[in-house]
Amino acid sequence: MGSIWEIDFYSRPILDENQKKVWEVVVCESPLDTRTDPTRLFRYAQYCPSTQVNSAWLRTALQEAMAKAGTAPTKFRFFRRQMNNMITKACKDLGIPAQPSRRTLALLQLLKERMDEVYPQEPGYQPTPNPSVKMESSPPQRLPDALTGQQWAFVNLEATALADMHEWEIAFGEAFPLQMVGLSPEAIIPGLLIFSERALPLAGWMSGLELAFIRVETTPVARLLLETGASESWILANLKNPQTVAEAQAFVSAKQQANGVHFIAVQPNPQTESFAGFWLLQEVSTP
Repeated sequence: MGSIWEIDFYSRPILDENQKKVWEVVVCESPLDTRTDPTRLFRYAQYCPSTQVNSAWLRTALQEAMAKAGTAPTKFRFFRRQMNNMITKACKDLGIPAQPSRRTLALLQLLKERMDEVYPQEPGYQPTPNPSVKMESSPPQRLPDALTGQQWAFVNLEATALADMHEWEIAFGEAFPLQMVGLSPEAIIPGLLIFSERALPLAGWMSGLELAFIRVETTPVARLLLETGASESWILANLKNPQTVAEAQAFVSAKQQANGVHFIAVQPNPQTESFAGFWLLQEVSTP
């Protein structure tokens, strides 16, 4: 797998000499492995005058970032959905795909860092909220029938076990270093195992979805949902009895204790030691 970059292009709480909002492109490399050193992830930021906010300026800035990095990513991720057209156009002109994604953990951390430490030092800083436009999540969709799992189970892993994830046999997957999200080696990570005779096609399909996180919905009916992309939602399972509802509530509680970190894995059956898919996930809010 080549490198993936997370990007944001938006106004910042800084006014220029004409009292116009200063814009900025921020780039951060995605961590893809539990062994990744967060301090070595590529980072780049460049301010943009309000009079030059367009896809051409963004394309040039991304070219400069790639020149600095000495390499180009295989794809871009971005969470700010209202910038979809401009970001997609700039990346298309570069010949690199861009996907709306809530899997932008490193970028969100970098933006918080800049909001706390960088912008307040700039001339024209305005200490006011800078909210983004929120969009409603799409209604949950049914998984394609051919990809529905036959069985599933909630499980827990110690964080230390994930240190060896790179040695596991995994066909599709992605992870990040737990120190990046403030978890100790003793932390317990909850997860969902899906068992399917079509485990490999299911994992392959999931790998193209920009997996974000799993959540439990209790009304109007209790069910497990997989959140993907910018706003897509998929029904993993309906929770039909009090026992499974209680297990789902325990999963939610364990996820909260683990700073939102959890995982989803796909196997052909419970006896298999390899994984068709394994993704480490974190539920976080976007600015």
